[in-house]
Amino acid sequence: MFTVYALYSEKFDKIYIGFTSNLQKRLISHNELGTKGWTIAFRPWKLIHTETFKSKKEAMNREKHLKTGVGREFIRNLIPKI
Repeated sequence: MFTVYALYSEKFDKIYIGFTSNLQKRLISHNELGTKGWTIAFRPWKLIHTETFKSKKEAMNREKHLKTGVGREFIRNLIPKI
């Protein structure tokens, strides 16, 4: 199983979209263990959306769609308004 996920950094108003076969491990990497990459600069991250797929190809296609303007708008609409 593969999970497409969206993270939100409230402190920096940033979103991150990715996919993984191990969501718990990936979240720990984004928030604690990672030492390089784009996401370490915008910690902490909050998980705001997940979708599960049977194949890697399906997950990659959905991730690609969520990274389009339409997909990012969908994700932005999930962010709680305070």
